[in-house]
Amino acid sequence: MESVKTENLLEKYFQGETSIAEENELRNYFSSLNVAQHLEQYKPIFGYFSLAAAHQFTPEIPPQSKKRNVAWISIAASVVVLLGIGTYAYYSADVVNKSQDLGTYDDPEKAFRATQKALSLLSDNVNVGIESVQYIQEYQTTKDKIFINTKKQSGGS
Repeated sequence: MESVKTENLLEKYFQGETSIAEENELRNYFSSLNVAQHLEQYKPIFGYFSLAAAHQFTPEIPPQSKKRNVAWISIAASVVVLLGIGTYAYYSADVVNKSQDLGTYDDPEKAFRATQKALSLLSDNVNVGIESVQYIQEYQTTKDKIFINTKKQSGGS
């Protein structure tokens, strides 16, 4: 192939205007031994294509390993489901046993003392709430006194 024709094909190639036949012609030219000195720089580009075409991918992982993984995954999933069911059954039985114990007393004296204790705790908490309300009422009356005095002084000027 003459040098001028090769340079024109290279120019078309880099602009993306070559056909498959022209690209094959360039590939053949650059794979030969008689490449022009000033075109040596393009030789690795076209040499790569012939090297890449010869390279073939070979898978390294055997396809049987997927079948074993599926078996182990299904076994693990079954174990998880069984553990979940067992845990649910254990805790639901525990809750049923606790709900049957309603805090009843056989001895009326014990029941009376327990009721007094519960009402005493309730009374203490209610008294704390009443004290808080009284504190807020005192704050409200003080605030009203301050604002009434302020309004009288500003209104009188």
